[in-house]
Amino acid sequence: MLNNQNIFHKKKILIYGLGISGLSVFKFLKKNNQLVTYDDKKKSDIKKITKIKFDYIIISPGIDVYKCNLSKFLQVNSKKIYTDLDIFYNQYKQNKKITITGTNGKSTTAKLLYEILKDQKVDARLIGNIGNPVLLEKKVTKQTVFVIEASSYQLEYSKLFKSNISLILNISPDHLERHKTINRYVSAKFKLVQNQSKKNFALLNTKNFYIKKQLELKNFLPKIIKIEKSLDDNFLKKINNRYFNTIGNRENLSFILEVAKILKLKKKFLIKTLNRFKGLKYRQEVIFHSKKLTIINDSKATTFSSSASLLKSLSNVYWIVGGQAKKGDKLLLTKKNCKNIKAYIFGNNKSFFISKIKKIMRYESFLDLKSLIKKLSSEIKIDKKIIHKTILFSPSAASFDNFKNFEKRGEYFNKLIKKYINV
Repeated sequence: MLNNQNIFHKKKILIYGLGISGLSVFKFLKKNNQLVTYDDKKKSDIKKITKIKFDYIIISPGIDVYKCNLSKFLQVNSKKIYTDLDIFYNQYKQNKKITITGTNGKSTTAKLLYEILKDQKVDARLIGNIGNPVLLEKKVTKQTVFVIEASSYQLEYSKLFKSNISLILNISPDHLERHKTINRYVSAKFKLVQNQSKKNFALLNTKNFYIKKQLELKNFLPKIIKIEKSLDDNFLKKINNRYFNTIGNRENLSFILEVAKILKLKKKFLIKTLNRFKGLKYRQEVIFHSKKLTIINDSKATTFSSSASLLKSLSNVYWIVGGQAKKGDKLLLTKKNCKNIKAYIFGNNKSFFISKIKKIMRYESFLDLKSLIKKLSSEIKIDKKIIHKTILFSPSAASFDNFKNFEKRGEYFNKLIKKYINV
């Protein structure tokens, strides 16, 4: 324990939500507090719980205070609501924290930064939405640097959490079923910057409409570093890694280079890490490559914006798209961007995707992913042209219509490719 001034000590605390996050909070606080746990999925006496006067209520990121069993209780006691990020900050105030948020690219950027720091002999820990829950790290010293991936759900209810260096990679409409409006979603992301002090740094993609607009509306305390320029050509020549050929990954790399300047990292080792970086599973993952065909598994793409940057970087594409559509999602591509793209649409929400795609590119629709891959397999065999083709599985939608998560969806796609396309 590095921090002796622990406000979460000898208190009566309700832990709401018993997933990975909630259980880690319970484990962290159980020695010195009186804890009560509650989960919507488990039967408990709600009346008994709502009569207790708690000092704090720690809610898991997945809890929506307006749509849960204890909704009225939470709204009345909103000032007592905190998150695992708040407990973490209270415990490790003195440690350097680099926090990454945004609609797309958070996990990949966090993982890349973590690998760069490890290669430069920094005691770095990868936590949050990726890696360990924030409260489960062991053997933390004053030199430990935390790389944190933070979602809008985590940031929305946090009150204490602060970061030394904050990154907002991009913002596009997402999770509106939870946040209701784009303004509330943007505000949740910008809480990261709003809580910083003058000594801190905020790296922001000011080419992004929503980020630029927020900066025009409000003044923030930290030093704002605007990420708006393309990467230097001389620097790009030193990178021999196909992963950084896409627009989105180059934008993320721009953030990494600014963090490297702030931390005064050694450029020589940095380039070695970049050339070795393989990315994360099911995130623009190249699962097959030959002279005639490349197959990319990008199952993590759950919005149109997460697919668009990759589509702009490719040519002659069979784009596989479909799933549980996100509320308010828009496809910001034009006919000009899509001359060599044909969409293969699957799933129960076909009509939504057809309505967005039909005016800008050719398409076919299928009942499910299996029948789609079978048809695509026969088309590839018939097409004997020498032109290189890319099969891009980038669903631009949540996976919950047919899969537990995007990982299961990505795994299923790989099985189908292996079975029907024989690669």
